[in-house]
Amino acid sequence: MASPPLDRQAGRLKKRAEFLRVAAKGRKVQAPGLVLQALRRVDAGPARVGFTVTKKVGNAVVRNRTRRRLREAVRLVLAAESPRGVDLVLIGREGTRARAFAALQDDLRRALAKAGVG
Repeated sequence: MASPPLDRQAGRLKKRAEFLRVAAKGRKVQAPGLVLQALRRVDAGPARVGFTVTKKVGNAVVRNRTRRRLREAVRLVLAAESPRGVDLVLIGREGTRARAFAALQDDLRRALAKAGVG
């Protein structure tokens, strides 16, 4: 059975200021397939997630594909983990698109645990 989709509006970081706050005050964890930045919030609402992929990865088509892979990995992992009161930023790197999807999910699980979120 498929896991429920993330609430695309409530669970998403969109504004530049939100990304910058997580980058400045949050915890940064590097994994082979991604970089995770995590910041605890005061409220205990559902986790909010933002995605970014550097231009070094490729053109817009490649970056969007990489972002979709990250989004799906987060959907599957957070459905099981379901952390609350945290903002997460996932940064896609060159290794993200070539990484096997199962390995990408494992990278995310390990990064969440290392950041103290999962």
